[in-house]
Amino acid sequence: MVEITLLGGLVGGLIATVVMTVFMMTLGDDSPPPTALFWSKYVGNEGPESYMMQGMVLHMLYGVGAGVVLAALLPVAGFGDVALVTALGAGLGYGVVLFIGAAGFWMNVVLALDPEPKDVGLFLFFHLVYGAVLGGVLGAGVV
Repeated sequence: MVEITLLGGLVGGLIATVVMTVFMMTLGDDSPPPTALFWSKYVGNEGPESYMMQGMVLHMLYGVGAGVVLAALLPVAGFGDVALVTALGAGLGYGVVLFIGAAGFWMNVVLALDPEPKDVGLFLFFHLVYGAVLGGVLGAGVV
């Protein structure tokens, strides 16, 4: 059993986002990430291809922040000390929650996208990867 810490959530969120991004870049279709589209639509005045770096920075900030949020919520839910398998399960569940929020709100409402089913499946997979890595880092007590 390891104690869940906010620092662990920060580090776990960073590592999980890097791993998730590698999967996105490897398995994705080379299109700009939704965060670049967000930047293009609400901040910039060019197409999303022009905001790849800003999109990636925004994605990293979301991922790190989401890691800290999970690390803050687990002790509140009674999981201040967890075994690795429990943290992995919590991370995977959290990945599903993030997917639902990202696909349901972010993609449909904020960006008004209508993604293909294959893209939705990949989006879910990427968020499950994020959750598994985050849970693994938290449950291993790396930090």
